[in-house]
Amino acid sequence: MTASARPARQPKPSAGSPVTLAEIERTRKQIAGAIVETPCIRSRTLSDIAGCEVWLKFENLQFTASFKERGALAKLLNLTPEERGRGVIAMSAGNHALGVAYHAQRLGIPATIVMPKGTPFTKIRHTEDHDARVIVEGESLAEAQRFAESLAAKENLVFVHPYDDDRVIAGQGTIALEMLEAAPALDSLVLPIGGGGLISGCSIAAKAKRPELQVFGVQTELYPCMYRAIRGETGASGGATVAEGIAVQNVAERTKAIIARLVTEILLVSEREIEHAVALLMEVEKTVVEGAGAVGLAALLRYRDRFAGRTVGLVLTAGNIDPRVLASLMLRELSRTGRVSTFHIELNDRPGALARIASVIGDAGGNIIEVLHNRLSSAVSVKGVAVDITIETRDAEHRDLIARSIQNAGFRYRIVDA
Repeated sequence: MTASARPARQPKPSAGSPVTLAEIERTRKQIAGAIVETPCIRSRTLSDIAGCEVWLKFENLQFTASFKERGALAKLLNLTPEERGRGVIAMSAGNHALGVAYHAQRLGIPATIVMPKGTPFTKIRHTEDHDARVIVEGESLAEAQRFAESLAAKENLVFVHPYDDDRVIAGQGTIALEMLEAAPALDSLVLPIGGGGLISGCSIAAKAKRPELQVFGVQTELYPCMYRAIRGETGASGGATVAEGIAVQNVAERTKAIIARLVTEILLVSEREIEHAVALLMEVEKTVVEGAGAVGLAALLRYRDRFAGRTVGLVLTAGNIDPRVLASLMLRELSRTGRVSTFHIELNDRPGALARIASVIGDAGGNIIEVLHNRLSSAVSVKGVAVDITIETRDAEHRDLIARSIQNAGFRYRIVDA
């Protein structure tokens, strides 16, 4: 797999990272007061569900709703006065953009952000709210990076890489320091991997403090680039993912070297598993987490045996999910769990037929929330009618009870899958 291209002014990474625990501790003091020391709390309900002790680090409570602020600020604070005057440029699918734009605005540094096409509108709008110049360019993060590097050279801007940078890695590593102080019993960290800045910084900090602690990375099945790189494999990646924040196709040698040395294993999760984790965090913890921030929980649920009885720390990395995507995701989850179901029912086209089926559903405790009455369906007799009735139920068992009631009343039906 080809390593990602780097801006001309970036130093060539060494085989071993120069980032140390001391540097991460220094960075923590440097950024203190400008970022939120977010809560790290044990989730009783998720612990019961996952079969292990689950501690959640709520990085979605940062001002820009993402951990990316830490690394961005660490980088900006270490620029020389001359570099600040030239201005900075970054490429990002959203959260790094927000972090750079927000803190550059605070520090009076001009910022340009290149975002790939398909970046959620909410992230573009919020980035522009921080007075950054936003350019939407490239079909992928890799293409956006190439454009940003070209513009950096043309306009003499300082490139702020989202993960392939020692100062950024040190900033992200401050999360692990806070987690180990809040939950000293942690024996595992399960962290998302996009480019690898978060897991690199946290692994350096955590393993220096607690060598026996294990760190696991998580990637999506659609974008398993670091997973393959560590294993010496190649293959295509891409596709529409709810975890666009970690939809990275390039591997940086800097973070790859750290991950190969310190991370126990990289796990893969599916889109459906990520959606379920987002919905579960919303329902159980009443917290909004985007897909990339929920992959840790998705991994705990998929690989239960691996984490059974362990004390695991998850980082809810960000909460900048598009509201429309969240609404659709929650409806899909309700359908998958049987709490909202659409019944396709065939009726005789005569007075009272619709009232009768509605009565059957109501008597069984179902709440009808939508009816689509289709007299033109060629799949039923000309004397019949197809009706799609969407019903709210308590759970899958209640849905099945309603289905039996419909069948016992003499109606033909099928449940339309989500």
